[in-house]
Amino acid sequence: MFEQLGLIGCGLMGGSFALALKRAGLVKEVVGFSPSSITTARALQLGVIDRIANSAELAVKGSDLVLVAVPVGATAATFEAIQPFLTSEMLVMDVGSTKVDVVDMARRALGEHLGAFVPAHPIAGKEVAGIEHADADLYTGKQVILTPLECTRIKPLKKALDVWTALGCQVVQMTPQAHDAAYAAVSHLPHLLAFAMMNTLANQAQGEQFLSLAGPGFRDFTRIAASDPKVWRDIMLSNRDEVLAQSRLFQQQLQVFDQLIESSDAAALEALIKQASLTRAQWHMVQSKK
Repeated sequence: MFEQLGLIGCGLMGGSFALALKRAGLVKEVVGFSPSSITTARALQLGVIDRIANSAELAVKGSDLVLVAVPVGATAATFEAIQPFLTSEMLVMDVGSTKVDVVDMARRALGEHLGAFVPAHPIAGKEVAGIEHADADLYTGKQVILTPLECTRIKPLKKALDVWTALGCQVVQMTPQAHDAAYAAVSHLPHLLAFAMMNTLANQAQGEQFLSLAGPGFRDFTRIAASDPKVWRDIMLSNRDEVLAQSRLFQQQLQVFDQLIESSDAAALEALIKQASLTRAQWHMVQSKK
């Protein structure tokens, strides 16, 4: 049981975490801060937070659990603001989709309190953002990746493991570098492709007509293109090297398909499609057993 959650960023991810903690009986009070007073007022009205803080610093003061749930681009300034108010007894986490850059920010800003920081990435979300969409079930049954540092203390790490497990999550630990490489491949690149696909259609003279004929397959493939632009701008730039590496690998595969179609090599084309189909089926089978 935590006495107080200091929630910095009252959006979908932070709001859902607060609701889940409350439902599980793991926190007595939630104090929330967001740059938008409208957002914090709405969070209070919805019962996501119990008290409004007028600054990130005031949200941290008196808290034994701090969650930084801001866009990656705002993380460094947030760390700098709250550092003087952190204590050795706190657990500090983030929910950012990239970790190498967040860890670098923490190293520069958190000073002697770096050992209390446990970087976290819940593999959960929605295409819609905002406190109105906060959901206590958002994290249930989902993976949460923790990337503790060499100086992370045992006590806050255990608390992080315990709290995410108590929320019904499967917790995985890895290095920040391994995290960013993996999620460039399975998350960041797919988002990039979905954005590019929608813009490809939008920039064609007949794009609107083509879209009117799209079916469920197109809907499923492009669903993530509706994601928050500012959030994904920050993710792409903060994990630039890994995203570009995956993009180049994808372009190589696309060129192979182009060449086979151009040469009408039916057998080779079918073999590549079969390979993709089998890989997808095997992955789906493993996922369904989890």
